[in-house]
Amino acid sequence: MVIAPAPRTPKKRAPLYEEVAEHVRERIYDYRLPPGEWIDEPALCEELAISRTPLREALKLLAAEGLVQIDAGRGARVTRLTLEDLNQLFPVMAMLEGRCAHEAVKHIDDAGVQQLEDLHAAMETAAADGNIAEYYRNNYLIHETVQHYAGNPWLIRITHDLHRILKMHRGRQLLAPGRTAQSLAEHRELMECFRQRDAAAAERTMERHLLSQGQALAAYVASGGLLNVPAPLPTEGGS
Repeated sequence: MVIAPAPRTPKKRAPLYEEVAEHVRERIYDYRLPPGEWIDEPALCEELAISRTPLREALKLLAAEGLVQIDAGRGARVTRLTLEDLNQLFPVMAMLEGRCAHEAVKHIDDAGVQQLEDLHAAMETAAADGNIAEYYRNNYLIHETVQHYAGNPWLIRITHDLHRILKMHRGRQLLAPGRTAQSLAEHRELMECFRQRDAAAAERTMERHLLSQGQALAAYVASGGLLNVPAPLPTEGGS
């Protein structure tokens, strides 16, 4: 894939290294760059038709997000998370996302609640259709939307970066038996908190939701599910 030069327009364009980072980030999420693999920088530069400088700046950005690890003597490789890492990460995310929910309830307007309602309705439809991939996509967008309405740039930044790390496993906790139904019930409770503008209840509900995600992922692994390998989520019809 070649990153084409930017057309000359008055609109300010994001720095090239940020565009490169997004391309590499998507390769990590799609397992085209698997966890633990060293990144072939010359090959990637050739594929994207860029020099080493923007790629290295992009890798620094991804290292700050926790998606890659840089070894000054060898280069960069994709982060490989263990179940222990995730067991430590979910309680932190529970606290952060719980606070996001608390702040979001206080700041959100009617249009924002409607945005959450629309995403939640899409989740309900996806769950009914057995389309777990679409369920996960809308689930992720709900969490991103709650973070946005929290209105605290420092809280949003930390939560968003950790959220990106969790995305490396693409919601595979939803593959645990009964987890999609449980997740949907938790989201229904969260939506009611937003409708009632109950910040304290929203915080508690979101914390429990994240902790139960971690428990479901541990159950998935205990039943033989693997981390750090592709685990496609079922689409419509369960295929």
